[in-house]
Amino acid sequence: MSNRANRELKQEVLSQAERSGVKFVNLQFTDIVGVVKNITIPIHKFEDAIDYGLWFDGSSIEGFARIHESDMYLEPDLATFGPIPWEQDGNPTAKVICNVYTPDGTEFAGDPRYVLRRMEAEAARLGFLFQTGPELEFFLLRGDRPGAIESLPHDRASYFDVTTDEAAEVRKEMVNALEAQGITVEASHHEVAPGQHEIDFRYGPALRTADAAITFRVTMKAIAERHGLYATFMPKPFYGMAGSGMHTHQSLADIHTGQNLFHDETNEYGLSAIARHYMAGLLHHARGMCAVLAPLVNSYKRLVPGYEAPVYISWGRINRSALVRVPRITKGRPSSTRIELRCPDPSCNPYLAFAVMLACGLDGIKRQLPLPPPIEEDLFHFDEQTMAKHAVGMLPTSLAEALDELERDDVVREALGQHVFDWFLEAKRQEWDEYRKQVTPWEIERYLQVY
Repeated sequence: MSNRANRELKQEVLSQAERSGVKFVNLQFTDIVGVVKNITIPIHKFEDAIDYGLWFDGSSIEGFARIHESDMYLEPDLATFGPIPWEQDGNPTAKVICNVYTPDGTEFAGDPRYVLRRMEAEAARLGFLFQTGPELEFFLLRGDRPGAIESLPHDRASYFDVTTDEAAEVRKEMVNALEAQGITVEASHHEVAPGQHEIDFRYGPALRTADAAITFRVTMKAIAERHGLYATFMPKPFYGMAGSGMHTHQSLADIHTGQNLFHDETNEYGLSAIARHYMAGLLHHARGMCAVLAPLVNSYKRLVPGYEAPVYISWGRINRSALVRVPRITKGRPSSTRIELRCPDPSCNPYLAFAVMLACGLDGIKRQLPLPPPIEEDLFHFDEQTMAKHAVGMLPTSLAEALDELERDDVVREALGQHVFDWFLEAKRQEWDEYRKQVTPWEIERYLQVY
């Protein structure tokens, strides 16, 4: 963006803040594991933050810096500025998402937003614009008693239900709050499990949709709280019920013309050679990137047979047990050609998730990896002999296994950068170590009186 355009955007944002009566601005960014961090400044300090950045102590943020190299500053991305709809009474507040810099003015290698922007730049050098459309599922739980969250879903409805969907009005308020923040919502509905919901927003450039995913999670929790509810993006909060995914639609467009480069009407599946190589890259690196896309101990309790979550490394069109699905293309709209990766869950850091997806897809294109044949049968019914015949691999079954695969995958390591890779691996190894030492209620119930 030119200096003139920057000045015009700055003036537009400051004027918008004045018209809206904004008194405070939340400067937002995420740590490496995707938790939103926030520094609030009064509006009179905002112009100074735009011009010179806002200094903060990076050593206090998960995975950012050691104490002796703690000074960093935030630079607001003014394209993300907007009022916070539920904070307009009394002290009207706006938010802006920031990039993180080191004292010498270089972009901080540990900023997840930078990781994605760096991969987007790599794609642009190859002539590609990376576009994504994440579908975040979540549960609404009762939170009526102060300090307690009831571990029962908010309702007993199921997929697309109306009469038993107690949260229909809550979802409408959530949609209004998203739209007020510039996020275009395309659909909302009740999901498969009781208390489970999904709101889909518009497909677009990866950085914009990653910003939207972060805003989405904050918004869902804030609106739920206003109704005495709690929104959770935990992948598998209940045994015996479907978990929450973040199926991610993705495609590459020509950086100059915007033409969808995944479309080829002569192909049976409508997929170009670029799309097929990209998919082959995702399949090839599926085990290596899984720890980033499904980053919790709990994530691997979702990735089990029987609940439409993927377990096997395969692709198809109608097969919802496949890792990669090719949605049907709307007739006359080749721009809708895309592929859907089904293993990510909404606990992931979307900046890192999109960055590693892109890196793995580009690796498939660069190396012209061949795409294996599709599998349309239900993989959950395959026996070992049939699995071997089709050479179908499996996703990791635990966070520990996924971290081992991450360590072995150089493409994913390079996409994250050494700083993020080291910090992420260390944090997640600690998480697994804490988990494996726990004694759970299941163990007490099963073993205490028997042995």
